[in-house]
Amino acid sequence: MLQVRVLTPPQSCEAAIKAIKANATTANLVVLHGAALGGKGDVLLFDVARETANAIVDALRALGIEKTGSISLHDNVTIISEAADRAEAAADGHPADAVIWDEIEDQAHEDADLSWSFLTFLVLATLIASIGRYVDQPILIIGAMVVGPDFAPVAAICLAIARRRWSLLRPAATTLIGGFATATAIAWLVWAAAYTAGFVDFAAATSGPQTQFIVKPDAWSFIIAVLAGCAGVLSLTAAKSSALVGVFISITTVPAVGTIALTLAVGAWDEARAALIQLVVNVVGMIIAGTATLMIQQRLLHDPRKSLAERARRRRIRAQRG
Repeated sequence: MLQVRVLTPPQSCEAAIKAIKANATTANLVVLHGAALGGKGDVLLFDVARETANAIVDALRALGIEKTGSISLHDNVTIISEAADRAEAAADGHPADAVIWDEIEDQAHEDADLSWSFLTFLVLATLIASIGRYVDQPILIIGAMVVGPDFAPVAAICLAIARRRWSLLRPAATTLIGGFATATAIAWLVWAAAYTAGFVDFAAATSGPQTQFIVKPDAWSFIIAVLAGCAGVLSLTAAKSSALVGVFISITTVPAVGTIALTLAVGAWDEARAALIQLVVNVVGMIIAGTATLMIQQRLLHDPRKSLAERARRRRIRAQRG
């Protein structure tokens, strides 16, 4: 269940209450007149099943409440209420399968913006990955994969395409490409300085059987990227963040960026080109799979409004027959 808080001007309050009560998957409605907007607005608090959250938000938006007040949704970690149990039972599907699009889009907009924290983590991950390639240590490569934050803008790009939120596409793509370019440039400067000073050996920078997969892109690279893209998007829409760790250590984006920086610094152009191909294959595979996954979710998941209407229609038919 989710708890919803609505701030609304008085002229929209009754219509909002009516819309909330009309939805069988809501419960525990609390109305506080004059408690918001400096005493000039009302506050509505209620619980709603996750499966129908999109429907109730759409109904409130139809009243223009997001323009004159606000709508916020919060997870109820624990709720002890028979009314809430009945509301949950009235909803079709399972809470874990529910996708709250407003929540996903809000997070995507945040992830699409280029930030210092994003760049810092990506640069650190790239340096760790490049060291892992140089010393041929897979454990460092895995560590770099986990530290890398690059899946967030990839997911934002997928959402922008699937939901046709074109205003989101440009900043997300800029963050991803700009982040990779910045991380590559900084890591290249570090390795170029080390190579010039004689601390880096060309042979070590261009060999290493345990991490050779980074410069050996093949069909499996694309297949893994596709699977990781599906899993990553599903973990975000289903709020299963624990699965993201598996996604991070499945894709070879950050290791490829680190290898590009290292090999460019020592002049190993063929390996740099191979690592770039690995990077492109992984990013393209994730975007294709992630976008397709979101599109499938939109089509296959039940529309709560239609489900409730169909459920009500069936009840009327049973009542007439009984």
